[in-house]
Amino acid sequence: MSGKKAFKPKARRPRGFEDKPASVLRAERRLIEAAVKVYDAWGFEPLQTPAFEYADALGKFLPDEERPNEGVFALEDDDGQWMALRYDLTAPLARFAAENFQDLAKPFRRYQYGDVWRNEKPGPGRFRQFVQCDADTVGAAGPAADAEMIALASEVMRAAGLKDGEYVVRVNDRRILDGVLVGIGASDPDLRMKVLRAADKLDRLGRDGVAALLGAGRKDESGDFTEGAKLPDASIETVLAFLDSTGGTRGEVIARLAPLVSSSETGEAGLAALTEIDAVLTALKVGEDRAVFDPSIVRGLGYYTGPVFEAELLATASYADGQPMQFGSVGGGGRYDDLVARFTGQLVPATGFSFGVSRFAAALAALERGVAEGSEPLVIVLNLEKDRAADYLALAAELRAGGVRAEAFLGGGNMGKQLKYADRRGADIAVIIGEDERQNGQATIKDLKLGAKLAAEIEDNRTWREEQPAQETVARGDLVKAILGRIKGANG
Repeated sequence: MSGKKAFKPKARRPRGFEDKPASVLRAERRLIEAAVKVYDAWGFEPLQTPAFEYADALGKFLPDEERPNEGVFALEDDDGQWMALRYDLTAPLARFAAENFQDLAKPFRRYQYGDVWRNEKPGPGRFRQFVQCDADTVGAAGPAADAEMIALASEVMRAAGLKDGEYVVRVNDRRILDGVLVGIGASDPDLRMKVLRAADKLDRLGRDGVAALLGAGRKDESGDFTEGAKLPDASIETVLAFLDSTGGTRGEVIARLAPLVSSSETGEAGLAALTEIDAVLTALKVGEDRAVFDPSIVRGLGYYTGPVFEAELLATASYADGQPMQFGSVGGGGRYDDLVARFTGQLVPATGFSFGVSRFAAALAALERGVAEGSEPLVIVLNLEKDRAADYLALAAELRAGGVRAEAFLGGGNMGKQLKYADRRGADIAVIIGEDERQNGQATIKDLKLGAKLAAEIEDNRTWREEQPAQETVARGDLVKAILGRIKGANG
C-alpha cells in the first residue's frame, strides 16, 4: 500500500452562495405562492425559461458595468457559442417573446419565479445566486399598463402579509431625468448611464456619495475607486435638485418637476406619463399611502426606458442590541420597450414587476409578518421493533393516505433517542407501537408540542407521571381518526 493519504476535500461553500434550511425554503415558498395567487387572479399565465441563455441574447444590462465580462457566469458550448446563466428573468422573457412573437396572444401576460445568478462581488445580504418572482406584460403600450404593474406590486405587498402603511411603492419615469440631462448638456449615452447608476445609489450612499459619483468619483470602504461622471458643479446641483423633488402628494411632485423639464420633449413625455399613472392609480383606489412619486428612483438595470418603481418596506424591526434594521427595497420594475426590439428590430412595448424572494422573505420574518406560518403538522412513527420496519413504514403510509404528514423513523436507537429525533425535527406527534401495543391491538399517541407546553407549567411530578395529559392510548383502528382530532384541536 502507498503511504500517500487519500485526498479529502474541505467542506466549504463558494462565496456568495448560500445553503437554505427547511424553515427558509418554506417561508420563501409561502411568499411565492401568495404572489402567484395574485398574478393568477390578475390574468397572468405561468412560464418557465431555461437557466442558461446565449450570452449575446442576455445582453449587457447589469448595473455592474464597471466590470465588463464579469457580471455573468458564462461557458462556451461545444458549438463555440457562449452561454451564460440568466442574471434576471426579464431578459429571457424578451428572448422568448421575440422567438414566439407570431404565436403569442398580445398583450402577453406572464409570471415566472426561479433562480438567477450574478457574478458580482458578494457581501452581507448580497448573493451571487438568488430567487426572483416576476410578472410582465409584453405588447401593451401606454402608462395605464405601467400603472397596473404598480397596483399589482402593491397588491403583492398586501398578499405577503403587510398592512397599508408598512410598505410603499415609489414611482418615477426615467425620461424626466433624461430631460434634466438634456437641459445641462449631458445627453451622451455613456454619461447618461453613469448619472443613472449614481442616482440609483442614493438610498445606499446618501446625497454626498451620489454627488461624488456625479463628480470626480468615489472610493468605497474596501479602497476600490469608481470613476465619476465628471459633471460640472452647477450640473451636479441640478441633478441633486431633481433627486430632492420628492415629498407630498403625487400631484405636488409633478408640479415641482415641471419647471425642471419644461425645455425637453422627452422630459415632458415622462411627466405626462406620471400624470396618467396618477389618474389610473386613483381609479384603482391605490392611495397616496401605497404609491408615491419619487424622482430618486431610477433603477440600476440599463434596459428601462420609461416609468420605473420600487417596493419599499416601511415597517421597522430591531436587532437584539436595539439597533434598527434597514430593509429598503424588496422589489421593483418598470417599462422596457427596447428589450424585445433587440431581436425583432421593431418596437415592442413591455413592462413588469419583480421581487427578490430571499430578501423579501427574510424581511417578513424579521418583522414577524407573512402568510400562513409553517408546514402541515408532522407525525413520527417510532421504530421500536427492529424486525418490523415494514409495518412501521406501512403505518406511515396509512397516515399519509388519511391526510396526515407522516414519516417512519429508520435510524437506530431506543425510544429516548427516537423521541429526541422527533423533537429536533419539530414533530407534533409521535406514534408508539411496541410489542405490548401490537399484541393488544392498540397504539399510543404522544403529543410532543402539548407535552412540552405542559411540562413547563406543571410543578407536581407525581401528577405528571400519573395523568400523562399529553399521551393517550387508542385502538389501532382508531389511530388516524384520533391523530386528525388532535391536529384539528391544536389548530383551533
